[in-house]
Amino acid sequence: MIRRQLLLSSTALAAALLSPFAAPLALAQDNTGQTIKLVVPYAAGGPIDVTARALAERVRESLGTVVIDNKGGAGGNIGADAIAKAAPDGLTIGIAATATHAVNPWLYARMPYDAGKDFAGITQMVRVPNVLVINADKAAQLRINTVNDLIAYAKANPAKLNYGSGGNGSAGHLAGEMFKQKAGIFALHIPYRGANPAQLALLAGEVDFNIDNLAAAAPNIRSGKLKALAVTSLEASPSLPGVPPLAATSATFSGFSIDTWWGLVAPAGTPRPVIDRLNKAFVAALNAPETKTRFGALLAEPVPTTPQQFDAFMASERAKYQQVVKASGAKVD
Repeated sequence: MIRRQLLLSSTALAAALLSPFAAPLALAQDNTGQTIKLVVPYAAGGPIDVTARALAERVRESLGTVVIDNKGGAGGNIGADAIAKAAPDGLTIGIAATATHAVNPWLYARMPYDAGKDFAGITQMVRVPNVLVINADKAAQLRINTVNDLIAYAKANPAKLNYGSGGNGSAGHLAGEMFKQKAGIFALHIPYRGANPAQLALLAGEVDFNIDNLAAAAPNIRSGKLKALAVTSLEASPSLPGVPPLAATSATFSGFSIDTWWGLVAPAGTPRPVIDRLNKAFVAALNAPETKTRFGALLAEPVPTTPQQFDAFMASERAKYQQVVKASGAKVD
């Protein structure tokens, strides 16, 4: 953990005091008495909020008090905008997620922030695989036991299958469109008002398959109500032994990867010493055995990175989802 006091040489201190970034540099060295606000652009109680609160507690010794500020709405855009427009002094940071920093820039006709320019990455936090699931009764009825069985049925029975999602432009919708495009099949998309209603529709047999967050789908997979055909990460999930990555099922899906992820960002212009100090503290928290155990209960894998790695990752995700959103035709005015 980072010590509360790091000694600076008198020369370095003088240079810092003469710098226009004197206050932020001082914060980078000593956060005693300062409170950091961590903006979560979603409502309290969800996996993102839970993981943010867990990390806020673990960095208390190194960074001081970190308070969570939930600012939900507009698909996460309201909270993300609050982070973007905060003072770049290290006292306001927040969560960047798949939606806010990869999907929404292409989904929304008007954005209040620039996802590529208004933020400085601190570290990625977690990755949660998505999973292709089919109603277990429907799978037995149609004799679908693998991804290839599903594709073969769809090709032999055009327009017979449908799939659900939490709404137009949601992660489940975009993953479904990406799956259809790669597989060369058609399945009608049925949007619901949120991921939970979409899962209930799948359980009730209203839709045939979904691509859902593993954390949400796992209880019904374990109970036998849903059959997992593949995970959408490049590697298999230890939580679903025997369920292959979609990318490994055939050459058609080579390189297929569409996970749920989130991480920590600061406003653009936050001085590098401040970013580095935040990164060091949060990476240490992510690497703690207690964190891995707690996140594991949410089927979330900690993914600590350097700030540069997280910036590059978010840029690559934006490029990927630009194509996916365009192909889906989804748009929010």
